[in-house]
Amino acid sequence: MTRPLIELVFDFASPNAYLLWQVLPDLAQRHDADLRLVPCLLGGLFKLTGNQAPMNAFAGIKGKLEYEALETRRFIACHGLTRFSMNPHFPINTLMLMRGLVAARHRGEDVAYVAAGLAGMWEDGRKMDDPATFVAVLDAAGLDGAALLAATQDAGIKAELLAATEAAAARGAFGIPTVFVDGEIYFGKERLAQIEAQLAASR
Repeated sequence: MTRPLIELVFDFASPNAYLLWQVLPDLAQRHDADLRLVPCLLGGLFKLTGNQAPMNAFAGIKGKLEYEALETRRFIACHGLTRFSMNPHFPINTLMLMRGLVAARHRGEDVAYVAAGLAGMWEDGRKMDDPATFVAVLDAAGLDGAALLAATQDAGIKAELLAATEAAAARGAFGIPTVFVDGEIYFGKERLAQIEAQLAASR
């Protein structure tokens, strides 16, 4: 029997992607599913789909941003995600960080890279679009920060991230976090119950 596939369309820029990534591995394990991270530049995805950041899209809607913050607090409390901290430099341009992820995959270092990048962004409050900070954070995680920084300027790496972003938009993604479960799309961290229901039905 084929194992279910969970794909998380991902950019370090999204605090909700951080939060969802903390719970998806356990969900995948409980349902004997494979879990895959799909790099996608959030800014590029917005341009491709005509979407915009919630802070801009909902700025004029009374109570909307306050409710989004309430949902985040509920999610954090429900899953015990006490290490999460809103980055004081938010919003951060994650183009360098996302190209670095593509490069880290080619080096077989993506697991450590993702852990370091997420901790830097959403636990330690680091300014991850600063090259010196980028190198320091990755070096501290046992990676070669300078080599990964240099790789972010590689034409092939740039093209791969662009292609991945275009492919995500073509599949129907318009924001992050987007999850595909065997091709079925779900948007937002609040869809966990629906995701779990699909996984349970597939067993």
